[in-house]
Amino acid sequence: MGASLPPAVRASIQRFQAGEDGDSSALFDKADEAGDPEYAAALRLFVAEEKNHARLLALLLDAGGATKQAGHWSDTAFARLRRVPGLRTELLLLMVAEVVALRYYRALRDGSDDPLTSEVAGRILADEERHVPFHCARLRASVAELPRAARRPLLAGWQVMLLGAALVVAADHGRALRGLGVGRGRFVADVLRSSGPVIAAILGSAGFEGIL
Repeated sequence: MGASLPPAVRASIQRFQAGEDGDSSALFDKADEAGDPEYAAALRLFVAEEKNHARLLALLLDAGGATKQAGHWSDTAFARLRRVPGLRTELLLLMVAEVVALRYYRALRDGSDDPLTSEVAGRILADEERHVPFHCARLRASVAELPRAARRPLLAGWQVMLLGAALVVAADHGRALRGLGVGRGRFVADVLRSSGPVIAAILGSAGFEGIL
């Protein structure tokens, strides 16, 4: 089964595919150091699903007659940020990527005229919709260890990082997003709007079911 990928969408998928296929060894080390074997095992399942997303996107590109992209500057920058010590910081950075990915894959699923593209995006989106509550649950426990006065400022900083990431993706993938029926401004606004329920879930003022 082939795929019809407009040039802008093809280039966009190539960049996301490279991002899904990143190195997770540092994340595993931090999870192991946290001393919770069950969580560390669950985190490895999460990473396995992310690797499967990279595989699915690579197959989609192949079906569309395109090749994988070796890497992208945004992936390099994100990898450098993830060198900051601590599992909490690593998960907050991961949550930036996950929340942005939710809106991207929803746009790809709903806006593509190609059935295979919509199917692949829908499968990945279904996984991402489980990943965000999973990370929120761990972050709720982690953030609860901080002094109460430090919690909201920390998450306000996370929200600023999320806004920055959404702006970068909107600028870098703008042509593809427009072709999928989502303008740059709408994409950024939707991502930022979704941060409210995420923050509420992490702080414990709302349940995980309200995140999405």
